[in-house]
Amino acid sequence: MTPRDLLAAVPCLTLTLVTLGYLALCVIDPFGRCRTCHGTGRKRSPLIRIRRECRRCAGTGLRLRLGRHAINHIKDEYKAAK
Repeated sequence: MTPRDLLAAVPCLTLTLVTLGYLALCVIDPFGRCRTCHGTGRKRSPLIRIRRECRRCAGTGLRLRLGRHAINHIKDEYKAAK
């Protein structure tokens, strides 16, 4: 393996490791903090300074990660094909 080949392989291996790490995170911990309310479950209304339940996360402060959405979709398609 020449140094040029090694240099070309490093970005591919890095991208593969990052992707596999994110998928492992999605399996272990499928929920992340809501971006709208920053995990509090409550959001300040724009005109009146009243704090209301966040609509995006329904007041839980959690959201399903994008990778977990993909995993669930793949599982549903697999079950539907049986």
